[in-house]
Formats: sequence, C-alpha cells, structure tokens
Amino acid sequence: MDMGIFRAAAIFKLHVIFLQILCLQVVTSFDICTFMRMGNFTSSTGGALSSTACVQYVQEVVSQNCIVIFSKTTCPYCKMAKNVFNEIGANYKVIELDEHNDGRRLQEALAQVTGARTVPRVFINGNCIGGGSDTKQLHQQGKLVPLIEQCASCCSNSEGSGSGQFQSAK
Repeated sequence: MDMGIFRAAAIFKLHVIFLQILCLQVVTSFDICTFMRMGNFTSSTGGALSSTACVQYVQEVVSQNCIVIFSKTTCPYCKMAKNVFNEIGANYKVIELDEHNDGRRLQEALAQVTGARTVPRVFINGNCIGGGSDTKQLHQQGKLVPLIEQCASCCSNSEGSGSGQFQSAK
C-alpha cells in the first residue's frame, strides 16, 4: 500500500516538474509572453531578457512575419514607415519598443542584427530594408511592392498585423 502512494506521489511530482519545464521552454523559446491589441501593436508582459534572448526574439519575430517594424510610438520616422504600409494596404507587425518591458535590450539586439540601433528598423521577408526614409524611398521608386509581393501570402494571413490584406495596384 505504501508503495502505491509512493508511486502516485512520484508520478505527481514528475508531472509538476514536466509542467515547469514545459512552461520554461515556452517562455524561453518565445523569450517573452506577448499579447495583441487592436491594430498593429505588440507589448510585453515579461521583462529582463538577456541580450542573447533578445537577439533570438528579434530573429523569431522577423522570420515568422512578412513585414515587421520595430518602432517607438513618438517617432515621426516610425509613423512615416507605418503610413507607407497603411497606404498600400500591407499587413505588418509592429513592436513598439518604448512600450515594451525589454525595449532597450531589443533595440541593442537590433543594433547587433542590423548594424543600426535607430528606429524604425523595418524588415521585409526576413531582410532589414532600413528605416522610415528608406521605406518611403523604396516605395517612391516602385521597389517596395515587389519586395512585399515575394511574401504576400504570409502577409495576408499574418495574425494581429497590419491594416488589411495586401493587394498590389497593377
């Protein structure tokens, strides 16, 4: 009888340990727990990520979304970049660094990944295209839409992103 109780307690303890490991893996694999608000906004509910975790987070977000803008809410160049994508109807994901618990570290991670720490940092199809002025210039030169069309299928289905489905005006 004591052996049965011991086994049950051991199995229970293993389940608790398993759940703790699972929760830890989820948090570390995504590096933060995020929630979506209306529109294009992502914020963090966690904090104090390591610089390695921040770089991994940036890489994951960029690899999982066609268009990503690392932004600050008060930055006019960030607004310029978002306006370009809104005008052409492209879906995009925004990470507002000034409202993110790990915003400073994420900005440093962006410096490591892109070579620049200024915002916005705009990514299309996994590649950094630059900032707000670069985004606007690519659009004016007719080069932005072709970049987006290369990953348009992921843009139109990306959850929590952008202002609508992308449709090029051909």
